[in-house]
Amino acid sequence: MKQLALKYLQEKTGNINATFHTDQWESIEELVVQKNKLLVVQKTGWGKSAVYFISTKILRQQRAGLSIIISPLISLMRNQIESAEKLGLEVVTINSSLTPGERTENERKLLSGIVDAVIISPEQLANDSFVENVLQNILSQVGLFVVDEAHCISDWGHDFRPDYRRIVRILQYMPNNMPVLATTATANNRVVDDIKQQLGGQLKIRRGSLLREALQLQNIVLLQKTARLAWLIQALLKIEGTGIIYAKTTKECETVSQWLQSKGIDARAYHGSVNTELRKQLEDDLIHNRLKALVATSALGMGFDKPDISFVIHYQAPGNLRLNLESYLVDRLI
Repeated sequence: MKQLALKYLQEKTGNINATFHTDQWESIEELVVQKNKLLVVQKTGWGKSAVYFISTKILRQQRAGLSIIISPLISLMRNQIESAEKLGLEVVTINSSLTPGERTENERKLLSGIVDAVIISPEQLANDSFVENVLQNILSQVGLFVVDEAHCISDWGHDFRPDYRRIVRILQYMPNNMPVLATTATANNRVVDDIKQQLGGQLKIRRGSLLREALQLQNIVLLQKTARLAWLIQALLKIEGTGIIYAKTTKECETVSQWLQSKGIDARAYHGSVNTELRKQLEDDLIHNRLKALVATSALGMGFDKPDISFVIHYQAPGNLRLNLESYLVDRLI
């Protein structure tokens, strides 16, 4: 089975020489062979999604039911669906960004049993119509239950969201031998203990180093607005590759992106007022390096999946540097 899992890893990554990171195969084995409840605490970029998608692939071949994945990262869901497609998995999402037509179609697929996995934002667990008309009808068919960003389930987690508490209640209605995976890159010992208490004392824990060897930090004196805009031009002309510039408001996003465009730098604004279809296009343009930068508010969300990202720049000082370092997948933070 390990060789089969390795084959799927290589298909997912598109790299025939790919090998498992430490504890990746062992985590998959815990789920598909031992049917355990497992908490994986590993650094961003380690490959936590590979664990649950490869596990889903193997479990489906064993005629297990679909996987339910709870994830707060709506911007990452589209990346995950594309990744799962490389394994031939049919994955749909249920979240607030869907149009009524998209939601109806995804719910139809769920109820028809043709879906291998569904990614659900935690807020949907508070949607009575979805829970009663869809979720309750598929709970008996679940083969794997995944809680991504599991620190959100903890009272001590810095991203604590009350809707995560509903996960614990849902698990009470599922078979005891159903494998459960919780993943996070940000849990300290206190949060880990709280997650263990919430998901059950029999929870296994696989924890690795959270150090990011490729992460380089640079701090600069925060300049006045005009000087910052000038600095952006100089910096982007020197930095190869593409990345993200975070701004706090919609107005600042538009101001910065228009300024960069006026200087010949292909930058686009991304914020809550941008319609869903254009957001998807902008995300795709960034992923495939068709523009230099997205100038974005927090609407872009954390956990944006771009392995070759070159920079993340905060146009204003972020409210909490520690959370930004933990939340964003970056190789260089400037």
